[in-house]
Amino acid sequence: MGIVSSAGYSGILLLMFIENVFPPIPSEVIMPLAGYMASRGELSLAGIILAGTIGSVLGALPLYYAGRKIGEERLKEFADRHGRWLTLSRADIDGAKRWLDRYGNAAILFCRLIPGVRSLISIPAGIAGMRMAPFIAYTAVGSSMWTALLACLGYFLGSNFGKIDDYLDPITWVIFGIVAVIYIVRVIRRRG
Repeated sequence: MGIVSSAGYSGILLLMFIENVFPPIPSEVIMPLAGYMASRGELSLAGIILAGTIGSVLGALPLYYAGRKIGEERLKEFADRHGRWLTLSRADIDGAKRWLDRYGNAAILFCRLIPGVRSLISIPAGIAGMRMAPFIAYTAVGSSMWTALLACLGYFLGSNFGKIDDYLDPITWVIFGIVAVIYIVRVIRRRG
């Protein structure tokens, strides 16, 4: 909450950028919190949706360029060697590529609405050499829908957000612990 409170729109943009490149900070936390702040009059709802969308689009670009410049085989080799640290596998890249092959450019839009795939779909778009203008357009539309949904959820929870936070705070620590254990297990399993 600190960076969103102190940095406002630029903090939201930065966190959403980071969330797309390094997914441990989920948008499911960032945007509802920003929506709650908008309900209190600290930020505007339109402003946080715009900041979240811009951050998401900018965050999709490094993965798109990685796919485009590095190529499929080298990325898979990288995932085989170092993916355990990023929790990225050859199978993850293949799965995102199958989505793109099956649904075409529209997969970019729809995958921006699916946690876990949101960021990864940028890699096969780059590998496939998708033109930049459609990539950005589909990414922006999908990201704006996702950020708007989450921001509106936080906005409409309004004054109840604080009450929910009382219950979620202990649950959040449990979830972070589970995520940490899952991450460690994936790293250990990929070593062997």
